[in-house]
Amino acid sequence: MAKLAVLASGSGSNFEALALALRARPESEGPRHGCAMLIYDRKAAFAAQRAARLGIGSRYVTYMGRTREEAEAEIAAILSEEKADLIALAGFMRIFTPDFVRGWKGRVVNIHPALLPKWPGAHAIRDAFEAGERIYGATVHYIDEGVDTGPLIARESFDSREGESIESIEERTHEIEHRLYPRVVLELLDKIESSRRPR
Repeated sequence: MAKLAVLASGSGSNFEALALALRARPESEGPRHGCAMLIYDRKAAFAAQRAARLGIGSRYVTYMGRTREEAEAEIAAILSEEKADLIALAGFMRIFTPDFVRGWKGRVVNIHPALLPKWPGAHAIRDAFEAGERIYGATVHYIDEGVDTGPLIARESFDSREGESIESIEERTHEIEHRLYPRVVLELLDKIESSRRPR
């Protein structure tokens, strides 16, 4: 069994989608994997309440009054303690230092609510909507030292409807995220588990 850790800053809807997908996967569809831990960096993050409801352990790591390196050292210690194999970012609003990225290269993924490389950043849907974009979607990618610049893994798109509101576009984007992200994460965990088996 491979172990996933999730990092979140806010609502945690993608965290819950991941946790439920891991829990509900039939054995006939592949090996079972576990969600080891939620790490969150904002005390008010609703993701922590989701974790409690799901019976998943969570840890609060503050960035207040400390350097990124100090916060990341605490995160790395938790990940090591939990023996995490893969990290999924679920609305985690931090940029990692190059040292952290190198230490976890190829093992940290993120979901972004736009079709990267277009519309990076924290307000992707709004930026695309205000620019008159007609094609929306979500992208799963590996993280690097930049803002939504890491290698792409998977994307899914949809065409907006005539006169469609931004709220409707956001809802449709989240529907894709909650379907696409668990599928990709399960595939990555499968690869990790497969790599451990004797050949």
